[in-house]
Amino acid sequence: MARSGAVTFKGSPMTLLGDELKVGANAPEFTLHYFEGGLKTITLADLKGKPSILSIVPSLDTGICQLQTKRFNTELAALGDKINAVTVSRDLPFAMNRFCGAEDIKSMKVGSDYQSGEFGSKFGLTIDELKLLARAVYVLDANGKVVYAEIVPEVAQEPNYGPALEALKAQL
Repeated sequence: MARSGAVTFKGSPMTLLGDELKVGANAPEFTLHYFEGGLKTITLADLKGKPSILSIVPSLDTGICQLQTKRFNTELAALGDKINAVTVSRDLPFAMNRFCGAEDIKSMKVGSDYQSGEFGSKFGLTIDELKLLARAVYVLDANGKVVYAEIVPEVAQEPNYGPALEALKAQL
């Protein structure tokens, strides 16, 4: 399903592909890739057992995406291994790894949707016109159920950090 005008990018209406994932739904199965001495995967099953926050960005090569990742990294540091925190984009795993190393991102893992685009499709976040992911934040409970969802209406703006962090902390 195409959702015309679901978000804007610098004021221009954009189309999101797939159905919107709403609070109360179970997160769909997915496979993301990251680089750590070789290509590895993160799946929904890997996240189960702890509350999780998924911070979705179009590209870590852009300023707002960098700010979002750094802010969540700082805010989540105190929660340590009580939670899972993943930044998701379609950037290559190598570029994501390079960014995290350069910016000392230690509280967030990264997961790339570059291979199949299935994460974007299943979460309804692929921007048809750009072939990038829309900016969004999801919080999942320990069983993978969505307890918080925000698709940022203007892709060039930051998410609402406070409600997302409150939803995550409420799961502890």
